[in-house]
Amino acid sequence: MSTDLSVILPRVLIVSRRSLRKNKFVDFVGEYHLDLIVAYGAVPVIVPRVTGVHLLLESFEPIHGVLLCEGEDIDPSLYEAEATNLSLDELEEIRKTHSSDTAIDKEKDTIEFALAKLCLERNIPYLGICRGSQVLNVACGGSLYQDIGKELTENCKEEERVVHIDYDNYDGHRHVVRVVEDTPLNQWFKESLEDGKREIWVNSYHHQGVKRLAQRFVAVAFAPDGLIEGFYDPDAYNPEEGKFIMGLQFHPERMRRVDSDEFDYPGCPYAYKEFVKAVVAYQKKLNSATSVPKSLKLDQEMENRRRAIVRSFSLARNMYARGHGMHPSKESEFELEAGAQFLESNTALSWQQESRLVQLGVTVRNAGLYSDRVKLNEEKERLARKVIEKLSVEKLSELVSFYGMMGQVCSEVLERKLHGIVNDLAS
Repeated sequence: MSTDLSVILPRVLIVSRRSLRKNKFVDFVGEYHLDLIVAYGAVPVIVPRVTGVHLLLESFEPIHGVLLCEGEDIDPSLYEAEATNLSLDELEEIRKTHSSDTAIDKEKDTIEFALAKLCLERNIPYLGICRGSQVLNVACGGSLYQDIGKELTENCKEEERVVHIDYDNYDGHRHVVRVVEDTPLNQWFKESLEDGKREIWVNSYHHQGVKRLAQRFVAVAFAPDGLIEGFYDPDAYNPEEGKFIMGLQFHPERMRRVDSDEFDYPGCPYAYKEFVKAVVAYQKKLNSATSVPKSLKLDQEMENRRRAIVRSFSLARNMYARGHGMHPSKESEFELEAGAQFLESNTALSWQQESRLVQLGVTVRNAGLYSDRVKLNEEKERLARKVIEKLSVEKLSELVSFYGMMGQVCSEVLERKLHGIVNDLAS
């Protein structure tokens, strides 16, 4: 079987939701999401909601897109710095009314926020449906209503009130939303919008929603009570170029006619269609930046050696990046040796270049010893943390995004240079 990345279908990560069935936990993802991802040409890869998975996300690479959908309420400590106005009695009433959603799942939070931040750092296409849109907003510094009924609906005029959830009619429930002009949603549903009204009827199933929209986003739809029903980042939206960052509070995948797979509107599947279009384009960009040139043909022995060398450099880089307290295991020492031998090998280079490579080889081999010598200045670290803690969420998000981007650029350049060296050796 070919391992050429160019023939692998783009991969979309979807985090499962945990449910109790027959006294055992079962992980699942709604089939409509999976059907649409496959139908438009990508492969859904389910990330199980299992303890510790957030530490293993690198194992799911390559990641070409992330779709986050249903789930329990997000831990309010992740977005509410100020005290809630809800009383203890009101919070207890909310927990009873929405018992299936109010049980906080911190493990799912950890996994999904890690993926959302990864998408924001690397500009990986992201589509958030329902809870997934809330994760995106909070990850970028926005906040949520802990309960729409208590915090929004009760303060609205009677004619503006909206029922956002109907436990007795999950699939059939609809409420109206107003589509904003000059947005992707307007483009998708333009054939169905009446002149002057700009309204569609959507399916929704949620008791929480966007309270304060993160600064980078623009709303694409509103409910009559003022709740934001969808948003996107206009600076990160161009599916043809692999850019797509969007959240929809409603469920376009469930907007289908009774006892039929026919959608209520032709525009319903377009969120998935354009998302997968961006995923495909992102994969092509990623492959063009990191793939081995097709002219390079390696036999199995050379390919195994190349992988060992790349693994060695990657391990050494991670050890340097983490620095303090890193001690390589016996297995890691063996893997580091491959890179050290490669750098110290006799190649057709100038004396100065060869001498430098030998020095690098010794450095890679002794990465563990180097990490022992790295001592962080505790006073400087304390002062740095004090300064960082004073920064706003938006500034911190910008810093994380910048350094994540720089790390990605460095990784891509290193990979290309390694492939170039291997190519020279093979020729």
